[in-house]
Amino acid sequence: MKVWLSGHRVLVGVVAIVLLVLGGGGYVAWTAVHQPAVSEDAPAPNAGDVVFIDLDGGQDRVTTLEPDGRRATSSLRCQRFYRAAGTSVCLRLAGPGPTYEAAVLKADNSVLKTIPLPGIPSRARVSASGNIVAWTSFVTGDSYTVPGGFSTRAGFFDLRTGEVTESIEHFEATVNNRPMKAADVNYWGITVAADDTTFYATLASGGLNWLVKGDLKAKTVRSVRQNAECPSLSPDGTRVAYKKRPTPLDKWSLVVLDLRTNKETTLPETSGIDDQATWLDANTLAFGLVKGGARTAVYYVPADGSAPARAEIHNAASPVSVK
Repeated sequence: MKVWLSGHRVLVGVVAIVLLVLGGGGYVAWTAVHQPAVSEDAPAPNAGDVVFIDLDGGQDRVTTLEPDGRRATSSLRCQRFYRAAGTSVCLRLAGPGPTYEAAVLKADNSVLKTIPLPGIPSRARVSASGNIVAWTSFVTGDSYTVPGGFSTRAGFFDLRTGEVTESIEHFEATVNNRPMKAADVNYWGITVAADDTTFYATLASGGLNWLVKGDLKAKTVRSVRQNAECPSLSPDGTRVAYKKRPTPLDKWSLVVLDLRTNKETTLPETSGIDDQATWLDANTLAFGLVKGGARTAVYYVPADGSAPARAEIHNAASPVSVK
């Protein structure tokens, strides 16, 4: 079950896929030689304030931003990365094709489990306890999508039970107080609450999308509001940050919804965001953004909208706080 995608997303998907194919032999062969083996115990980055993926030189290495501003680069290579409470998830190339996997790592970066992904890595999250690992990947070839289009698939892994849920598409969905039974239902951007059961995600169908609140145990979701993508739950569980655009022709901006008051705050200078923001602390969000023709940089922005977003880590992506 997936969603018909807008022309903009289809174009992006086509470009991404073409680049992967054209990059083909040489890139995949080079990666197969240089990609760390699944069983490797890569040195863990030092415990600085922020960990991110360093894009310099195309190495995609997990790097720590030290308190003095220096970069401490590890040998771990990921396309998406997230860490919490000693558990990490690294979405990365797994072999020729190309194929991809979610590598779940312990505190020392030794591999606990690898989970095959059905497509290109998109989003990664770990619950605050470290017990729930979630991911989203782009998938091509679904029969209902337009030619050259793609859809998404979101799943999670429970470290306590060892259970892998490859997709949440079978969850019982209620949208606007009515059961959602459409064949094109599509999910992405899972973010899990402190109870390791409650979660938020994006549900899309028929060209529309909703912020949904779900229950991992009951396998249910219910819509919260329309027009919200890639949610990120605040540490105290009272706010959700997500990207939003008024119409499909507008650029996304980062918005924070107060779940207690139902009030949205649009954060300044976040136009063009196409990322799942992360909370560095209770007051600050971080996200990757390409702005003004420059390379991707990690931006920080106050969650209350009191100041504009500012570039803090250049040539970097996938930030996460490890304080």
